Amino acid sequence: MADKAKTRKEKEMGLTGFIVKPMYITMKQFIKAIVNRPQTVLYPWEKLVLPDVYRGRPGLVFDKCIGCGICMRICPTRCIDLVEVDDLKVVVGEPAKKVKRPRVNVGRCMMCGYCAEYCPTDAMIVTPDYELATYTREEAIYDPYKLQHAWKPGYEVHINEVLPSELSKGVEPRRHTENKDLPVLEDKKCISCSRCAKDCPVDAVKMVEVGVNEKGRPIKRPVFDAEKCVSCETCVEVCPKDALTMKEVE
Repeated sequence: MADKAKTRKEKEMGLTGFIVKPMYITMKQFIKAIVNRPQTVLYPWEKLVLPDVYRGRPGLVFDKCIGCGICMRICPTRCIDLVEVDDLKVVVGEPAKKVKRPRVNVGRCMMCGYCAEYCPTDAMIVTPDYELATYTREEAIYDPYKLQHAWKPGYEVHINEVLPSELSKGVEPRRHTENKDLPVLEDKKCISCSRCAKDCPVDAVKMVEVGVNEKGRPIKRPVFDAEKCVSCETCVEVCPKDALTMKEVE
């Protein structure tokens, strides 16, 4: 009768598995470290040179941001939210204007760079900062002012896109597609509240009078400027009657 095949656990038991093999591996690595330079560096006195495409913590170019909220909606870890802060552009003698800007919890951030990829104005960037240790969780929350970082070429992340209908035609991916997702109105649900026009960050929505109701009040409907629209979906989010939906480009 053939001998029973030994399992891996059984093979590793005994003098060879517990003593000889570990000592052999240790001596092998010891000799390599003597002959060749060690792979480690004396951090923090020595630091590795970061590659050009390194994605550290997110940064913000405050003046470029339009407060559209795309970064907040695209974030896979939901570590970004929009907060209202004073604008840095202040007119002498006038109170500072309130604007919405992103706030990032870097303690939850996975450094994927999606916020920079999808930002329509390149206001969100990736920075080379990776030393983010803090003593409290509150210190890991970067408000729009703390999130700011000096801009340098290469800090933006440009996404190249191609439309589904162009895949079979061999069209090369490009940074900005000629067509994009646009909001579509369901006329019966619209109540002419103008929320979409008021909250649009790029003024791509205009309310146009299309008639009057039985009480003689004007009926208004939103008209969208495809050139200005950045497909941020803010109008869809704020619509109280769900009259707007995004039509995905084909």
